[in-house]
Amino acid sequence: MSHVVKKMTNSEILQMKKELSSVLSAKTPPGAVFSAKLTDCTVTAYQSGKVLFQGKGAEAASQKYSGEVSVPKEKSKTVKPPHQYAPPQNASELSMIGSDEVGTGDYFGPMTVAAAYVSRANLELVKELGVKDSKHLNDKQIIQIAKELIHTVPYSLLVLNNEKYNELQQKGMTQGKIKAILHNRALQNVKAKIEGEEIEGILVDQFCEPGVYFNYLTREKNLLKEGLYFATKGESIHLSVAAASILARYSFLKEMDKLGHRFNTVIPKGAGPHVDVKAAELVEKYGDTVFDTATKKHFANTQKALKLLRKKRS
Repeated sequence: MSHVVKKMTNSEILQMKKELSSVLSAKTPPGAVFSAKLTDCTVTAYQSGKVLFQGKGAEAASQKYSGEVSVPKEKSKTVKPPHQYAPPQNASELSMIGSDEVGTGDYFGPMTVAAAYVSRANLELVKELGVKDSKHLNDKQIIQIAKELIHTVPYSLLVLNNEKYNELQQKGMTQGKIKAILHNRALQNVKAKIEGEEIEGILVDQFCEPGVYFNYLTREKNLLKEGLYFATKGESIHLSVAAASILARYSFLKEMDKLGHRFNTVIPKGAGPHVDVKAAELVEKYGDTVFDTATKKHFANTQKALKLLRKKRS
């Protein structure tokens, strides 16, 4: 259905109302002066001075009356200027260390953080292995590529198990701070492994503002800051982040398999309702310690699982 909006003065609207008196509608929308039903068009005039012509004959009907056609203004998109830690335009061509994490949004399983170094000389080789954003790869592909990567690039992999994660969280440490500490340490590890190699930048897959990241690390003895860049979707900027993402995902999958063997069941990923059901099932069978040793206890899923258990037992 086509429509035209015109801007009219009060006198023009009243004159139009007079001309359309024979087809005026009994009911008018809120804020309207009048509404009229023509053969192939509805006309509604508002107190704001806007007149809406709506229907197949909207354009022809609008031309019969005075007033200016109102063209909606496009909302100006505010583009956030890049921060001082934004990677350079040619970042994809450089020798860089990248880092990423997996498991932060999953109720079951650990948090895994990886860092990897991909030099200019290795860019094509890493690309040939199929390295790209791990979100676009299935678990089978992740495992296959990761097994090649561990023999191809220098890397560091850190696994924070649920028990330690819950201990830190209960002491008041936020997930953001935990991530920052693990990223910094993984990057430090890789840098130490490749001493003497050319490093043209270090790219963190951004999960918070750079200033916040550095605030998280004020008590860290070895803070890596020189040559550090931050970018969201870092895996699309440099293959080192994509490689780190795959290695972190690979480790997470292995840890989830270990959990599955431990409880003799398939442990679901994510944090949806299916996870609540599985958590309730495991707690009923193995007790409340499941929350401490196999889950991120502070997630809302814990209370949802307990609610399911109470409902089942009542």
